[in-house]
Amino acid sequence: MEILRLENVTVRFGGLVAVSHLTLSVTEGEIRAIIGPNGAGKTTVFNAITGVYRPESGRVLFMGEDITGLKPSRIAKKGIARTFQNIKLFNNLSVLDNVLVGFHLRLGVSFLNPIFLPFVYDKVERDLRRRGLELLERLGLLDLAEERAGNLPYGKQRMLEIARALATGPKLLLLDEPAAGMNPKESFELMELIKKIRDQFGITVVLIEHDMRVVMGISERISVLDHGVLIAEGGPEEVRRNPKVIEAYLGEEVASLA
Repeated sequence: MEILRLENVTVRFGGLVAVSHLTLSVTEGEIRAIIGPNGAGKTTVFNAITGVYRPESGRVLFMGEDITGLKPSRIAKKGIARTFQNIKLFNNLSVLDNVLVGFHLRLGVSFLNPIFLPFVYDKVERDLRRRGLELLERLGLLDLAEERAGNLPYGKQRMLEIARALATGPKLLLLDEPAAGMNPKESFELMELIKKIRDQFGITVVLIEHDMRVVMGISERISVLDHGVLIAEGGPEEVRRNPKVIEAYLGEEVASLA
């Protein structure tokens, strides 16, 4: 079943065409990578999906519904979550509190409830705390629950950002360069985490990534962009050996190592 489809999407900034007539579909339950050189339009695609940018033309369909141009908050509530190239945590809050921020997207409790319905609000908060601890346990972060987020090692901060995104209850998770800045051990842990998200949480994952060992190690299909145009698509081996991809992005040496 198709969970996400971009139909002839074009995003333009003045005279610069960042994404050009892009058509791309993602099947429910897959791990998909989007790769390409810097400036290829990868993050712009994520921004078009999540409502940060409105495409000049074309449509974005999520589970068959046209979500083109909806506000990011509405798109998030429909079941799309994302992370960013630069980590965006609440550094002064605890690990658990960062996750609770994600849960509050679907809380459905008015800000007046703590004043007029304190017992109801307290019950909801206790339930969310329990669910937050359960989520951290499933992701191997439970022992860090009370740590200040800003004190975590870089790799754990990346994983916490993913945990917060999962707390919003997504059906589709978009990861923007999740392995950036990670050492090999952290990258391996990230790969295992992404597989767990798909296999145990049942969430479709689309990632933008430059680390080809991560891309080739976990992706079932790969889409390659160059100057906003889709130049190749297929399985890891097919993409790795594609002459257009080697010329535009991988290079012979990287292709042989990927």
